[in-house]
Amino acid sequence: MIDGIGVLSQKIWAMRAAGTWSEQRHANVLDGGAPFYDTYTCADGRYLSVAAIERRFFALLLEGLAIPASDDLGDQYDRANWPHLRDVISARVRTKTQREWAAIFDGTDACVAPVLTMSEAVQHQHAIARQAFIDLDGAVQPAPAPRFDRTPLPVPAPPAVDKVTDIREVIARWR
Repeated sequence: MIDGIGVLSQKIWAMRAAGTWSEQRHANVLDGGAPFYDTYTCADGRYLSVAAIERRFFALLLEGLAIPASDDLGDQYDRANWPHLRDVISARVRTKTQREWAAIFDGTDACVAPVLTMSEAVQHQHAIARQAFIDLDGAVQPAPAPRFDRTPLPVPAPPAVDKVTDIREVIARWR
C-alpha cells in the first residue's frame, strides 16, 4: 500500500519538487485550495464538483455560471485572487439546485459535475454506458477494471455479507 500511494501521488511529488506544492492543507491547486478545483454547495444543499484547471475549461465554467468575463476576477492562477474568485463562484452556485446546474453543464467540457450518492452514481448515464457496475448476488459492485477487448477480466466473487469467513478459506482461494 505504501508503494502504491507513492505512485498514485506522483503528480503531487513532482509539483512539490518544482516548488508548486505547499504542505499546508487547502493551499494547492489539487487539494481544494484553488477555487476552480473544489466542491460547492448548491441551493438545495447538495454539491457540485468543479475541476476546471485549464484556462479553456475555466472559461467554460464561468460561461455556464453566467459570470461575465468582464467581472474583476483577476488571473485564474494568481493565488491572491483565489479568495475573491471562490466567493464569486460560491455565491453563484448557491443560486440553483444541483439538478439545475447538472442540466446547464451537461454535455459541456467545463469539468463540472454533480456530487452523487453511491446509489445515484450507479444509475448515472455514464456509469450505465460504461457498464461500470455489476450485480453480484444482489450486491452492486464496481465492474472489473481496466477492461481489455481481447483479455476479459474474471467477474469477482460477491462480497461476504452477513457471514463469517474463515481466513484460511480466503487464503486458500488466492493460491
